[in-house]
Formats: sequence, structure tokens, C-alpha cells
Amino acid sequence: MKPILPDIRCPECPFKDSPKEYCGIFAAYDLPNAAKSTYYGLYALQHRGQESAGIVSTDGSQFFSHHGIGLVSDIFGDAGTLDSLEGRVAVGHNRYSTTGGKNIHNIQPLTSNFKDGYLAIGHNGNLVNTIQLRAELVDSGAVFNTTTDTEVILHLIARSRYGNPVDKIADALGQVKGACCLVILINDEVFAARDPRGYRPLSIGRLGDGWVVASETCAFDIVGVEFVRDVEPGEIIRINSQGLESYRPFPAARLQQCVFELIYFSRPDSRVFGHSVDRTRRLFGRSLAREHPVEDADIVISVPDSSNSASLGFAEESQMPFELGLIRNHYVGRTFIHPSQSIRDISARIKYNPVREVLEGKKVVIVDDSIVRGTTSRRLIRMIRQAGASQVHFRVSSPPIRFPCFYGIDMPTRSELIAGSHSVEEIKTYLGVDSLAYLSEDGLYDRTDLDRDDYCMACFNGNYAVKFEENFRKLMYEEVQTSLLEDKPLE
Repeated sequence: MKPILPDIRCPECPFKDSPKEYCGIFAAYDLPNAAKSTYYGLYALQHRGQESAGIVSTDGSQFFSHHGIGLVSDIFGDAGTLDSLEGRVAVGHNRYSTTGGKNIHNIQPLTSNFKDGYLAIGHNGNLVNTIQLRAELVDSGAVFNTTTDTEVILHLIARSRYGNPVDKIADALGQVKGACCLVILINDEVFAARDPRGYRPLSIGRLGDGWVVASETCAFDIVGVEFVRDVEPGEIIRINSQGLESYRPFPAARLQQCVFELIYFSRPDSRVFGHSVDRTRRLFGRSLAREHPVEDADIVISVPDSSNSASLGFAEESQMPFELGLIRNHYVGRTFIHPSQSIRDISARIKYNPVREVLEGKKVVIVDDSIVRGTTSRRLIRMIRQAGASQVHFRVSSPPIRFPCFYGIDMPTRSELIAGSHSVEEIKTYLGVDSLAYLSEDGLYDRTDLDRDDYCMACFNGNYAVKFEENFRKLMYEEVQTSLLEDKPLE
């Protein structure tokens, strides 16, 4: 038997054993105090990025911006801050870094004064050919202020020789590869774009004469916006005083929408890729119960909050009671100091606590949306057993994650993915559960109306539709800069 992975904790997010969030984007056009609507929109999209946030607004003649590291409420909580962001047009961004490290220079929207005026850009996704593009831009005299792939797009737009801003954006996006959803402010116009494969979601909403663009529809609800439609894969949207215009400058490509948006990332009250997230997750849970039933269990519990819907589906299909066996502390701050090795379980207990009265003496089915490293899951199982559960059966509403993502999810390397090198039986032993089973790839589409040909499942099967550069990784730009400073070859 291969050695079980060591107890590795992700230093930036020790609590949830799932892929980490990435980014949320929002834009508002012709709304009174657009920055305030953008703030509320980013607040609703906080789950997509908790590292930093920024807003850029304009009144048509001046531009205003504010950004910071931390949560949206901390950065913009002062009413005076939002009041200083004047104008009826704004773009905003929540960040979780998928390329480039955590520092203030990487906070988006990125801004620039260029030959045609003012430019601000927010990006959700991950480009996979930026080493080459960045090198070419540097060779031609471009100066980079960040270590993000988003700045590559900014330079390509600013340096484009086309006159029309839509043509500039199309010229830039025609050179990049990978996942790319954008909100862009050029002078007093808003643009939105989605890559031809549609990896990440992006939606359009309407409020009176104004327009809103957001990563998820839950951001519309908080500001009272009516959902209109999704930005189509390969589409560029232009919003100005003439209204909304649509352009499709790119040839059609095979869709590769990220199925993990439906499994884990998106909020259950959103509609993503045309589907209710909550309903889809419940159907995943039902399929999981049919594929891997637990005949004599007493209760079903979830790992709150992302697996609640799948757990309800599992319970409904199994005709078992769904109980609140784990309570999540929603007030855990990002400044938590990691515990020493001797008290390493405290990281799980700070976020989750078992309900002994629910678990004691029970045969428990615990449903989660995914297992990445397995370390947090292992601690939760230990907590549930210590609370008196007589049996613990683990069910996962997605297939095993065996391969890293290169399209906008900050996922570990394959060596850190427990399913990348261990069998289900070995993982079962490591977690300390009575049984373990995952939903199959077929099960994801069994009772849903999802077309499996439209979804990327590379993290499950390694079938990457867009090839990525060799040695591509999150901190590659920092490594390049360190290598140059120290005059060392980059491995």
C-alpha cells in the first residue's frame, strides 16, 4: 500500500477541505451611486474571493477608486468610503488569487491611463499562456506592476492598434488562452466578455434604464436587479448611453463550463449556466444515494454550507431524516493564527462543532461536495466519532479529484490531491470511516438536464481541452522575478 499523504494544511485556508474560491466580478451602468450597488453585489459574491476587493467608478469626467486586502465589509464598511466613489458607472472585483501572490499590487480592478483614455479591468478565470505573452510584452517595452495574468490582458488592450474599443478587447482576447470572464471600464463605457469555451459564468441584469453584469445571479437579488440572460461564451457586451450591444468576434468552440461551479463554488440561490444551483445539487445527492446507498443508517448530515443541498437530496432519496449534526461558525476571521502541531485539530473545531445530541449512538451518513487533501475531512470524522456516533459513512457528491485545475481554481498539485495517488479504499482507511463512496461522472448527469459534453471535468479525468504552459503554477511570476534577482535558473 502506498503511504498515506501527510497531514498537510493549506496555509491560507485551513478550514474547508475543498478547492478554494477564486474571483467575483460586478459592473453597474447608469445606476444612482453605482459604487454602492457594486459594493452590495461584491458582498453577495464574497464567497468567490475573500483575499481582497476593489471598486472603480466614474461620473463621466473623473475616476474614483478604492481597494484593500480583506473582506468587502471591512474595505468599504465606512459610509464615507462609498460616498467618495462618485458616479453612475462602476466596476468591482473580489479576489482569490489563482495566478500571482497575495499583495496589494495585485488587487483588482487593475487600472491604467492609456492613449485612448482610462481603463479599468476585473478578471475571473485563469490564462494558461501568459508566460509567453508576458515575455513578449516585456521584450517590447511593457512595464508590469503586478504578478497577475490580468495585467497581460490590460497591456494587450492598451497596446492594440485597433481604434474601436470592442476591436481592442477582441484583439486582446484573441491572443490569450484559458478561462476569462471580464468586466472592463473604458472611459464612461462598460464592457463584459466571456471566453469562447465559457469556463466561468457571467450574467446580465436590468434595473430601470440601468444595466448590471455579475459572476452570479445572487448578486442581482441583493440590489433588486432583474435577470436578463447570461453573457454567451465568446460574446463581448458593450454598454453605453445607446444601451446594450452584443458582439461575437470569435469562432465557436466546444463548451467547457466548469462543473465545479454547480458542485461547490456558486451559491445555491444562484442560477449558473442556465441551471438552479440548489436544484442541481439536490439531484447530485439523489444520484449519490442511488449509486451508493447506506441501508441501515439513522441520519444524514452535511458539511455546511456548500454540501447542504446535496445532503438534502441524499436524505430525500434515501427516505432518511436530515439532521444538523455539524454547526458552522460563520464568524471565523481570516486573521486566525494557525495552531501548533500539538493542537492542530483546533482549526477544524473553530469552524465546525458537532451536535452531540444529534450524533450520539447514531449511524451517520455525512455528505460533502468534495475531498481534496483529506485532512479537514479526517478531523471532522474524528469530531463526529468523539461526539458518540456509532458508525460514520462518508458520501461525496462529486467524483474523486485526481488532477489540478488550470482554469481559475486554486487547487493543489496532483501530489497533494489524495485521490491523485490513492485508491478509495486507502482514502477510507485514512479518513477512518466505515464506508466511503463518490458520485460517478455518469451520476453527475444521471437525472439532471445537464449536457455532459458542455462541461469541463479535467479535475476528475485529466482531459484538459486547452493546453497549458509547462510548469504552469500560481506563483510562477514571483519565481521568475526571484530567479532574475538571484541570477538562478528557474526549475
